[in-house]
Amino acid sequence: MRVIVLLLCLLSLPTKANGFGEMPMEQQYALQYIQALTHHNYKELRKFYSRDSTFFDKTANVKYTGSRNIIEFFTRAHSGVLEYRFDLDHMFNHGSLVVLIGSYRLRGPGEQYGKPGKVIDIAVPGITTLKFDMDKKRVTEHIDLMDYQTMSDQLASQ
Repeated sequence: MRVIVLLLCLLSLPTKANGFGEMPMEQQYALQYIQALTHHNYKELRKFYSRDSTFFDKTANVKYTGSRNIIEFFTRAHSGVLEYRFDLDHMFNHGSLVVLIGSYRLRGPGEQYGKPGKVIDIAVPGITTLKFDMDKKRVTEHIDLMDYQTMSDQLASQ
């Protein structure tokens, strides 16, 4: 419930984008970060982290701290994935906090998801929040809130 209240409060905050389509630097960094993540570009992704950066999948209650640990986790999690992208529905920021709402789309071998011998294709709705240290151009915190029930329902139908 607190997460929903926090999200509703964040949605009411104004973004810095003006009517001319200029995008705040924080949002530009967020999109660069998501592109590196979804393209499995770990060399580029590493540039966004420091030893104090954290990744927290709040729904799964999984947390990693530090560039090396976060990259190792993503490398394992994305192993064998044929296609991975983020379909952005909405993005806004308040200062160095950027909120991205959309779906992570994955296509890959079903072994990782209990569907051996099949290629699965799922879209997992979620909210990703990124906090940046704008002076160092680093992600200090990446939090995912994923709809794993929808993922489970999609897997059951494949």
